[in-house]
Amino acid sequence: MSQLQNDLLLKALRKEKVERPPVWMMRQAGRYLPDYIKLRNKYDFFTRVQTPELATAITLQPVDQVGVDAAIIFSDILVIPQAMGLEVLMEEGKGPSLPKTIMTQQDVDALNTENAAEHLKYVLDALSLTKKELNGRVPLIGFAGAPWTLLCYMIEGKGSKTWDKAKQFAYTEPKLAHSLLQKITTITIEYLKAQVRAGADTVQVFDSWAGSLSPADFKQFAQPYLLQIADALKDDAPVILFPKGTWYALKELSESSASGIGIDWTITPQVARQLTNNNITLQGNFDPAKLLAPIPQIKQWVKEMIDDFGAQNYIANLGHGITPNVPVDHAKAFVEAVKEYKTGN
Repeated sequence: MSQLQNDLLLKALRKEKVERPPVWMMRQAGRYLPDYIKLRNKYDFFTRVQTPELATAITLQPVDQVGVDAAIIFSDILVIPQAMGLEVLMEEGKGPSLPKTIMTQQDVDALNTENAAEHLKYVLDALSLTKKELNGRVPLIGFAGAPWTLLCYMIEGKGSKTWDKAKQFAYTEPKLAHSLLQKITTITIEYLKAQVRAGADTVQVFDSWAGSLSPADFKQFAQPYLLQIADALKDDAPVILFPKGTWYALKELSESSASGIGIDWTITPQVARQLTNNNITLQGNFDPAKLLAPIPQIKQWVKEMIDDFGAQNYIANLGHGITPNVPVDHAKAFVEAVKEYKTGN
């Protein structure tokens, strides 16, 4: 395996001293890049995800074109429900839908949790190929959706602003909800371990809809499964947890086996540092909508953000995925502003 030429991300996750923070962007491989749009016009979504050569090409685009310090494999969180036996449809511009939702104990019992690596071999092949193509330039990030977020899709069957059905399911059938969450957790752990074996240097767990829960409910239906994943992976690779919108859980999550926590823009860097007692690497938290501002303004805001977090134990990133309407040179300006950052200025 080639030695990493740029290991800033891994250094930051190990809390080692860095000359500047590493930078990458959630959803960096995708819809704001003209070259991605060309592939999107040619191949449907799951063809892009399930063809290792296409997934690799898409994963490398932001490394080549935007200059980020890490590649994140092009895939989707809903490959896990697929591997568990559920159909997932993806319509351009509409988002995902699952024709058959989970409603009963029988539905949960019927879900497959075996052979994740076999069912998801295409992701592992894409990771191995990407690792080879990267040739040690930057680390490679693998990822999975968190159990609570996947439960949301498996119960609702599509995206939602409020996730009422999923929450109703959790609150009225807690035992069933926990058995589903545990099944998802079991296969996710196996899947992430396989990703590390295939070449992922670190893994991120996306809990995009965790913020729909109250602090007490997050602690019951989301946190235990995030911690279980972090514990299971801690000897394999550094784990970054990103439960969006759950600043209230920062203190407890910072005492977990995770190496990093992603945060969104609803909390200040100072408060996040205070709650985590600076004992874990923080990642975030630039609002992607701000990437539409003029470039000098973006650069100014990025500098202020790093000043506020501090350059150490920190990964510069967005507070959620980059949006399709962001001009590539604005994304580049975000990355360049981090690269130009001088510690101590």
